[in-house]
Amino acid sequence: MNDSLRAARVATFVYFSLCGTLMGIWVVNIPAIEERVDISHATLGGLLVLLGLGAFLGMQVAGRLTDRLGARVVVPATGVLCSAALVLPGLARDPWTLAGALLVFGFCNGCLDVSMNAHAVHVEKAYGRPVMSAFHSTFSVGGVLAALVGAATASAGLSPAAGMAAMGTLGVVIALVSARALLSAAPTAADDIDSAHAPAPARRGTGGRIWVLAVLALMVMLCEGAANDWSALHLKDVLGAPASTAAFAYGTFAATMTIGRLLADRLVARFGSMAILRHGAVTAGIGITIVTVSPWIWAAFAGWALFGLGLSGCVPQLFSAAGHADPAAGANVSRVAGLGYVGMLAGPAVIGWLTHLVALNHAFVLLILLCAVTAAAAGILRTVPDRTTQPAPSGH
Repeated sequence: MNDSLRAARVATFVYFSLCGTLMGIWVVNIPAIEERVDISHATLGGLLVLLGLGAFLGMQVAGRLTDRLGARVVVPATGVLCSAALVLPGLARDPWTLAGALLVFGFCNGCLDVSMNAHAVHVEKAYGRPVMSAFHSTFSVGGVLAALVGAATASAGLSPAAGMAAMGTLGVVIALVSARALLSAAPTAADDIDSAHAPAPARRGTGGRIWVLAVLALMVMLCEGAANDWSALHLKDVLGAPASTAAFAYGTFAATMTIGRLLADRLVARFGSMAILRHGAVTAGIGITIVTVSPWIWAAFAGWALFGLGLSGCVPQLFSAAGHADPAAGANVSRVAGLGYVGMLAGPAVIGWLTHLVALNHAFVLLILLCAVTAAAAGILRTVPDRTTQPAPSGH
């Protein structure tokens, strides 16, 4: 394994962590910004739609740019833009300026998200073995760093604008310093080159498979989004847990998801990505079923833990499969990530709408069904070239 490839892998970890940290800094400052702009929770919910819309648009633009210009150009550029845009919500004075700030920040974040995932696919191809899940785990680590930084800046008495400007400045430096270690735009594995020269019939069905992967990403990320917003409320409202206890429901889910992503690459190398997607979806389905039917708080914690563990390896496999489908890694990842992001945003809203019809825990039946469909459709990953059969480069 040459030093340049190791450096590219480390740089990819850095960009994933940076992306998670930047988004996390915004999240931890939401209460202060909401109070400063003087808006209601309902208005904030509407403005967050603009954040998602901006991210979706950014993903579509960045996917094509990454294929055209190369990840080595687009990743650091979007890292700089996203870091610079972080300060905009902190500077907002009214709902209109906050709306514009969230649209711009969402766009830049979506660009960084897709371009770094496309680069991660190139790194994975060069390694000849699964490494995607580990990258996604560092995104979660970035969220933890954001919580620590947010707490430190708040205790120091810094305003949201000052704290976000400081983190954004640091992010610009990190994005620029890490740029030189990224891989070039050229394909890094023989299978990438071979697929580029494959006859048309061999690649004719790629587009349809990409959209199937995108729909699966939507379903999996809808489940993840629902857990983010409703896990704590489930313990509090359905099981009667105190707020201090209920807060640990999301913590349990997030912790097992992070741990699962740290372990997933080794499991993919041994059992294959299809097995991880199928068994992960089944595990998640079992977990959310326990949450749905159990009257005990301890069992609910176990259910949320299984739900996070099961979902942990699913999204990285879908992103990776999209990137490996043909040479247009950026465009393919943008489709899968874009539709998946729609699911992430829609999850809380869909569950909220269902609670007007049924109890919250009964609304989780939808998540059980989505996990079942994902497990049944996991065979789609058979159509993607098996990465685990490629020999790893010598020296590692």
